Amino acid sequence: MQSHLVSKTRSDLNVATILLAGGKGTRLHELTAAESKPAVHFAGRNRIVDFAMANIVRSGLDRLVVATQFAPATLHDHLPARWDGHFASGAMILKDGRDTYLGTADAVRHNWAQVEGWGSDQVLVVAADHIYDMDYAPLIAAHKASGAAVTVAVDVVPVTAASGFGVMQTDTSGRILSFLEKPAHPPAIPGDPDHAMVSMGIYVFEADWLRDALFGRDIASLDFGHEVIPAAVAQGLAMSYRLPAGPSGHTYWRDVGTLESLRLSHLDFVGQQPARLPRASTLSEWYLGRGSVAMPGALVPASARLTRCLVAPGTKVPAGLVVGEDPDEDDLWFRRDRGTVLITQAMLDRREAVRVPVSLHVAARPVLQSRDVA
Repeated sequence: MQSHLVSKTRSDLNVATILLAGGKGTRLHELTAAESKPAVHFAGRNRIVDFAMANIVRSGLDRLVVATQFAPATLHDHLPARWDGHFASGAMILKDGRDTYLGTADAVRHNWAQVEGWGSDQVLVVAADHIYDMDYAPLIAAHKASGAAVTVAVDVVPVTAASGFGVMQTDTSGRILSFLEKPAHPPAIPGDPDHAMVSMGIYVFEADWLRDALFGRDIASLDFGHEVIPAAVAQGLAMSYRLPAGPSGHTYWRDVGTLESLRLSHLDFVGQQPARLPRASTLSEWYLGRGSVAMPGALVPASARLTRCLVAPGTKVPAGLVVGEDPDEDDLWFRRDRGTVLITQAMLDRREAVRVPVSLHVAARPVLQSRDVA
């Protein structure tokens, strides 16, 4: 599973890129208690943010502001160490927005002086917390050709999973006719009742239009999905861009927002490579078998039997531990999200310190089970 990152030189792209990397990721529970969601490890030494960073570099985009917010220290250490060599001096700027940004659009507004300083014609806004492989240059070219104020990158997901995204409907040209941010009852694609078209959290804006949207009369606009994109749709100035299929013939884009989706996305890389890993990694670094994943620094002895588990960073699993076979037992000690069980060192320490007799297991109330929906 080697990944060879090649940076393009794109003199035709006068684009400022804003990477939104401040998300807390509350549905990842203990994994994001002290880390932002983009900083969570994925497939060995990679972090979730590295997928967006690899896409930016491969696309030849050379002016980048990274807007961090929750628990930014890891990203402020990791990103320069991992990615500074791909940018000219001063062309990757990390901005700590703790206690400052009030929404996604507000994060861009607070960093607008840098966009103006670069004199960029377009602004690419990218979420830092998804797993996918994409060249942004064709998206930017399609945006320029359309004459739209904003172009939204989109993918198609089952309608049952669409309520966690911005959901839209378009005409045959791709113009967005309606946009609903995280609707309780997502509208399906006309003629396809099982699927919905959703925003990938990737937008290309005309810089002049975005400046007016951020600093015009409606200065209450704080969020792209709730306010800025719907405003462009209402003006008839919003276009969609379908994520192209990869080598498999299918698209691959995953929001790893829950423990279940994080583990299952790891398994997508077992035996195949739906998206390029930003850094070389081997299965032996993180895949334990039986549908289980170990994160960096975790020690799992061969005598442990873990099924559909995520082992948190730095966790030392005791010999002979069995997890993932008895939900009632798992609920006593660990966090369970649908078919996934999270194991942390704190959970193991508590289990060791407080041994519940077998006779009490049936009566014990599960205290850590998660009801999250992927």
